Amino acid sequence: MNKASKPYGISVSLPENDPMSAAHLLGDEWMGMRWFETPQQRDTAYEEMLDHPRYYRIGDAPSVLLKKIDPD
Repeated sequence: MNKASKPYGISVSLPENDPMSAAHLLGDEWMGMRWFETPQQRDTAYEEMLDHPRYYRIGDAPSVLLKKIDPD
């Protein structure tokens, strides 16, 4: 599948100066994209991604930036 068949997306990136953006870890250019066929699928995934990850330790928090992408 490509962006044309799944036009609704979520971009995932790291905040500026995040420790995981160190060159020996993910690097400062790291980002990911997830694509969905409908805005409802995208919004459901977005809400799930906002939840605290199940296997993180108590007190730990993910430091990712999520942004919804709509077709042009």
